[in-house]
Amino acid sequence: MTPLETINSVPLPFAKLIGMTFVEASPERVVASLKVTEQLCTVGEILHGGAAMALADSVGAAATVLNLPAGAKGTATLESKTNFVGPAPLGVTVYAVATPVHRGRRTQVWQTRIETEQGALVALVTQTQMVL
Repeated sequence: MTPLETINSVPLPFAKLIGMTFVEASPERVVASLKVTEQLCTVGEILHGGAAMALADSVGAAATVLNLPAGAKGTATLESKTNFVGPAPLGVTVYAVATPVHRGRRTQVWQTRIETEQGALVALVTQTQMVL
């Protein structure tokens, strides 16, 4: 099974609810897309910060799953920090690209860039995942 098939074999209910789709996966990089819909917007028809954070959290968790050490049972987010840089307007698709900062036996740290389809940076997220 490919890494992308592995991620998609256990759908994340909340990720499915908000409409995110995993489009690329390897132990070094996981990518997901999300269309900015009215339900995911805040005032001014831009992507809500919580939706951006949920996207990044799901991508970082999936990346951790692909890098779990032998005997690990799963992962949980310990900490997440988001820097919001620019807007993602209604109707655009954003992409979340997670890359590793640290992949240890007890914790992993992932950095996720959320960008519009035109390449404009929306947010930069750093999260720490606990290995269970």
